[in-house]
Amino acid sequence: MDFSTLILFVPACFALNMAPGPNNLLSVSNATRYGFRRSCLAGAGRLLAFAGMIALASAGLAAVLHTSELLFYGIKTAGAAYLFYLAWQLWRAQPGTGADDGGAPAVGWWPLARQEFLVAAGNPKAILIFTAFLPQFVDPAGAVALQFSVLGALFLLLEVVAMAAYAWMGARMQRWFAQPRGKKIFNRSCAGLLAGAGMGLLLSRRT
Repeated sequence: MDFSTLILFVPACFALNMAPGPNNLLSVSNATRYGFRRSCLAGAGRLLAFAGMIALASAGLAAVLHTSELLFYGIKTAGAAYLFYLAWQLWRAQPGTGADDGGAPAVGWWPLARQEFLVAAGNPKAILIFTAFLPQFVDPAGAVALQFSVLGALFLLLEVVAMAAYAWMGARMQRWFAQPRGKKIFNRSCAGLLAGAGMGLLLSRRT
């Protein structure tokens, strides 16, 4: 892999990382409710899921999703159902008045990280993206496993940057939604977006 390949890969990859999606929306929502630091820590769940997907793509196991229609639709249905569940939780959430970072009741980073992991793992389109995107920058004549490792590590590093950027936006929005009414509007807006993402996932097809 030469330097010119990396020059092409980094901006294309970062655009993919920064694209609005369920996980980035969770970063904004978590930062608004629980603060920047906790939102970033929760992103560890997303990184773990993506690392597993990159490993599967590298091993060629992602081809199973291409060939098994039942497995693909089973995973995406479960992922969409979980997004609907999160949307329902946010819709019904009562704006907190506590002293936590975002004014919401104290929640440890682990449950939030688990949410991030399940949202990422429940999207079979993500692993297909890795299967279609990363190989474009791999030289078959070189050490394929090493190249996948380098590209995968860069992807995860850029994902951390994107995750922090969305969490920062969410943290800056805390003051805009300081009152219970504002928090309720924000929670329900996020609920609508998550439900929309779930519907989009449910209607998606393999490419």
